[in-house]
Amino acid sequence: MKKILTLVFVSALGGALTLGSYKMFLEQDNALVITKTEPTISSYIPTSNVSSANNILNAPDFTKAAENTVHTVVHVKNMAMVSGQMTFEDLFYGRRPMQPQVGTGSGVIISPDGYIITNNHVIDGAQALSVTLNNNKEYDAKVIGSDDKTDIALLKIEVDEELPYTTFGDSDQAKIGEWVLAVGNPFNLTSTVTAGIISAKSRDLTGQSYQSFIQTDAAVNPGNSGGALVNANGDLIGINTAISSQTGSYIGYSFAVPSNIARKVIEDIMEYGNVQNGILGVTGGALNNDYAEKLNLSETEGFYVDSVEEGSGADKAGIKHGDIIKKIDQVSITKFSDLRGHLNTKRPDDVVNVTLLRDGKTKEVPVTLIKNQTLTMPLVGVIKNTSKEDLKKFNLNNGVKIIRLNEQYETYWKRNGITPGNIITAIDGQKVKNVDDVQNIMRNKSPYEPLQIELINEKGEKERYNFR
Repeated sequence: MKKILTLVFVSALGGALTLGSYKMFLEQDNALVITKTEPTISSYIPTSNVSSANNILNAPDFTKAAENTVHTVVHVKNMAMVSGQMTFEDLFYGRRPMQPQVGTGSGVIISPDGYIITNNHVIDGAQALSVTLNNNKEYDAKVIGSDDKTDIALLKIEVDEELPYTTFGDSDQAKIGEWVLAVGNPFNLTSTVTAGIISAKSRDLTGQSYQSFIQTDAAVNPGNSGGALVNANGDLIGINTAISSQTGSYIGYSFAVPSNIARKVIEDIMEYGNVQNGILGVTGGALNNDYAEKLNLSETEGFYVDSVEEGSGADKAGIKHGDIIKKIDQVSITKFSDLRGHLNTKRPDDVVNVTLLRDGKTKEVPVTLIKNQTLTMPLVGVIKNTSKEDLKKFNLNNGVKIIRLNEQYETYWKRNGITPGNIITAIDGQKVKNVDDVQNIMRNKSPYEPLQIELINEKGEKERYNFR
């Protein structure tokens, strides 16, 4: 009996020791600590069904704008022939294999008789174009004109009935933070509507200061190019053109050509056959903190005028080196793309009111814009239209003046006695009277053809140069 009791006692003691060891060394400390707190007044406002309902009622309603816009946005197909993969037989027979390629994009109907605006890159290189409306009717389209600088093109389809169309809004009045809709055909998904806000204005993606995009966070993908960016009223305020992406697809930001620029481009194409650009006639740069310190200025916003083109509207209006342009037509100028964007809506002979800062005082002057008088010519450099005095000096009737030599060929030209101020009178045997003549000749010329330049040197002697 004693042995049994001893065994029970030892067993109980062993179990107690085992359990104590487990509690002490192995079991995790999961003790629940309860503390008492004093009541405090909450700084948060509790939500309720009533406030949620109010938020819904106050949310922007895009249904009307979307319904009106989707019927005006079309699907554009670009049929082109591109180089295919070369086979051994092609190489042996000297053939160049070609294969068809179809590109797609969007467009916006802007008139009931079938005029459509889209991006230049949507229709570039097309052998044939077709347009599909929202009702699935398909039409052949022809290009009326295009402008690669603004990436805008105008198409026309022949229809027997009036088409729904979108009216232009004033993109200058669009505000940062304003709701917008993007309507297009991403990835061939027709009549797609996305919403966002205007994130910024006057964006330049190249750093070359000739773009002035509206930036939004409305989702835009490949296929949206040429589609509509509209405000909550359904007014067209931009043509969706680009996205900022490392993958090729949307990751947060998209960019549209402002409607004021797009409208001016297509009006020029319809009236003149090309784009008419009004030039202010100043060169310089946008101010920032570093630039202002370098110039010893207190102003950090605006466009600093470094030089003024002789005979330009700015020159005639009395704008000088050192002036700071703060506004044009009451549009604030904080960077060069602001200036470029506004001028892209203007034509030669338009008058703009320039507000500038000079010696700490604000001054407003009217400036009449002029037609572009300068052009960068390959191999030569920068040329400009000649004045009567330039032509009279050499007893000439036509020509354009060299004002800056191409840096790469400057040594060659100077070695042959050619300097700024010399007059080019003909290119490839064709007389030139202005930079437009030069531009037309160079545009229609094959890069593989030899180039002949006829010019008058400082002595008044005629010289010819041939480049191959």
